Amino acid sequence: MKRLLAGAVVLAAGFALAACSGGAAGSSGNGAAAAGASVPGTSATTTPPSSTTSAPSSTTSTSTPAKPKPKPKPQPVSVANVPCANAAAASGTSACVDISAHQAWLLQDGKISYGPVPMLPGRKGNPTPVGTFHVLSKEKLHLSREFDNAPMPNSVFFYPGDAFHTGSLRTYSHGCVHLSATASQRFFTALRTGDVVQVVA
Repeated sequence: MKRLLAGAVVLAAGFALAACSGGAAGSSGNGAAAAGASVPGTSATTTPPSSTTSAPSSTTSTSTPAKPKPKPKPQPVSVANVPCANAAAASGTSACVDISAHQAWLLQDGKISYGPVPMLPGRKGNPTPVGTFHVLSKEKLHLSREFDNAPMPNSVFFYPGDAFHTGSLRTYSHGCVHLSATASQRFFTALRTGDVVQVVA
């Protein structure tokens, strides 16, 4: 009886070892044999695993990887957040300025093509005019005779004496719309004489 109990313990240990190791390669269905243990009273022998093991069969996929889809070109976006109804309704290029939000946009056929970008309007006593205007003229480097020939790069005049141009975004203007150098260049390039400019308070 003791022999049978000892054999059962060895057999159980063999099964536990096989289970924890995930079943070693070359194991037979006998857990004791896989563990390399012999059970007393049996004639089972273990053979060491052969040195030549077959590599796991590899399955080659016949499907080719999908080609990456080209990125779509940026499309003009809706004018839901643009407060300028007249500029949004205009065909061609137009501009919108929101004085209270200190933002400006370029629109193309009622869709945003650029912006919002930061802007700074006129100071108290010299406010930027509010209303719907049209581009009057453009000058690459305007010098303000009124203010000691102060340079006004990329000037796009939409009201007599007032224009979009490169200017400080920390100092209020005397009625013009100050833009960064990059933004003023975009406005200068995009806007043409006669295009709609709407300024809202």
